[in-house]
Formats: sequence, C-alpha cells, structure tokens
Amino acid sequence: MAACGCDSNLQFDGVSKSYIKILWVIIGINAVMFFVETGASMVSESMALRADALDFLGDSLTYTLTLLAIGHSLRWRASAAMFKGIMLVLMGVWVLGSTLYRVFVLGIPNEMIMGSVALLAFFANAGSALLLLKYRNGDSNVRSVWLCSRNDAIGNLAVMLAAAVVYQTQSHWPDLIVAFLMALLFLHSAFLILRQAISELNTGQVINV
Repeated sequence: MAACGCDSNLQFDGVSKSYIKILWVIIGINAVMFFVETGASMVSESMALRADALDFLGDSLTYTLTLLAIGHSLRWRASAAMFKGIMLVLMGVWVLGSTLYRVFVLGIPNEMIMGSVALLAFFANAGSALLLLKYRNGDSNVRSVWLCSRNDAIGNLAVMLAAAVVYQTQSHWPDLIVAFLMALLFLHSAFLILRQAISELNTGQVINV
C-alpha cells in the first residue's frame, strides 16, 4: 500500500475546506451505494456484493468519523484512526465467517446483476479515489480514507471478474472466493491503519508508513 514519492503533503491533517467538501461528497456516494448494493446482493444472492455493500456502510461511518476528528489533536486523530482500523477488522471477520457458512447453502448468484452493480460501484470508488489523490499522504486519519477508497475500487474489479467467471462456469465458487479475498483486504488495510495510528500515539508525531 505504498504512497507516492512526493514529500509535500506528509504532514497534512485534513484541515482544509476543499478536503472537507470532498469528504462530504464521498460520504454521500458511499451511503447511496450501500443501499444500492444491499438490494442488489439480496436479489442476486451474491456474497461478494454483500461484502462490498458492508464496506460502503463502513466507509460512510468511518469517513464521518474522519470529519469529526479533523482539527483535533494528533492523539485524538490517531485514536479515531484506530477505531476505524478495528471496524475494518470486525468487517473482515464477519465476511470471512459469513462466507464460510454460506459455502454450503448458497446457490449460483445472478452474474448479470453482480457484474453491472460492481461496475457502478467501481466508478463510485474510483471517482472517490481520484478526488482524494492529492491527499493520499498525511496522518493516519487522512491516509485511512485514501486506503479505503483505493482498495474498494480494486475490490470492485475483483467482483466484476468473479461475475464473468460465474457466467462461464455457472458455479458459486468465484463469488465466494472474491468475498473471502475482500475480507483479507479489509484485514490488511486494518493492519496498515492500526500500525500507523499506534506509531503516532507512541511518538506524538505524524508517521507515514
């Protein structure tokens, strides 16, 4: 999850009117996509879409927390980032458990709904990531938003790929495998966010990892 090589924005803490406006836009996008994907996952019986819908909900909540943390002390911001990291861990564990449980009960998901909604979600997350591009460095609170949006776009591509494989094989396994991989991505992102937040709490300085 490497950031760019530029050094101009390493200390950015989110105190910027333009950044705050962008966060509000992204919160709105994620909230809308949560409802869209929740409905689509129920109709299509796709576990990958269910996992992605949960991710949109988690992002809406954690980005709101990011807004609340802006302007506070580094310790407050790092604590907020830790909370977001813990939420990612919980989401990852839930998706892992649900996927393992549903291996034995799921039918074949509707690949057309899967693919089309995943494409819509990709545009939503890719657009969010582009809006956040110049803010991808900074403290753990700011960087966690960039990591989530970028990883979500990658996850959407994986869901689209799974939909194509489901269409070719008429098997539910591609959907379950992608849901499992998305859970691992949640856990990996949580590790990065928690590691940076803990470093900032221990040192009292913004750490770029």
